[in-house]
Amino acid sequence: MRTRALLTGVLAAGAAAAMALPAAAADDPTPQVVGGHDASEPYSFMISLQKGGSHTCGASLIKPDWAVTAAHCVQDGQPADFTVRVGSLQHASGGETAGVSDIKVHDSADIAVFKLDKPVQAQPIKIAPESGPTGTKTRIIGWGQTTPAPGGEAPETLQELDTAIVDDGQCSGITGQSEVCTSNPGGNAGACYGDSGGPQIKGTPGQWELIGATSRAGNNDSNCATGPSIYTDVSALQDWVNQSTRA
Repeated sequence: MRTRALLTGVLAAGAAAAMALPAAAADDPTPQVVGGHDASEPYSFMISLQKGGSHTCGASLIKPDWAVTAAHCVQDGQPADFTVRVGSLQHASGGETAGVSDIKVHDSADIAVFKLDKPVQAQPIKIAPESGPTGTKTRIIGWGQTTPAPGGEAPETLQELDTAIVDDGQCSGITGQSEVCTSNPGGNAGACYGDSGGPQIKGTPGQWELIGATSRAGNNDSNCATGPSIYTDVSALQDWVNQSTRA
């Protein structure tokens, strides 16, 4: 139950989309959560990764000056191409802002880390020792689009959706040791364009732990939330993350 890249672009609440979306949606770097709702609490670790001042992907602050996201969100860019907004429920205002000074991309999984050009005050999130077994309750958050068809607009306010880890067999093309198959509640809720790279978390308010990064749809459908989604298993790749962010 593990994986990699999802949707880039507009963030929302939920998780779904893929590294290999159908041609109709492959060029859209902005997914969001479908079927979620406005964030019910602040998430100090939530990052809007931006290009040209516009939200493109989500990311999670794991150290005062390091964050984790999906590889497909950054692998075609240079550090100077990106800026971040950290710890705000709005992708266009609030929180703290910073530039990006370094990017490191995994050689096979849909995961990357990037270094901020200055430490921020926001509280980072701890990476969980393991993502958990099938049935583990999780939550996805993001600014991805909230409508399932490609081309929707990103919400201004961060979205959240309660989900769960499901059996790997429900996700097509998943790499079980490095990815997580994540449910689509009700058959019509999940991650979407713009949610890519954003966090999948488990725990309780104030004690959240990071387990995943939004990677892609689990059923190769260009419409979001029609099936479970694939998330890169950040917990399983924690050794790589730690080595890559070591000062």
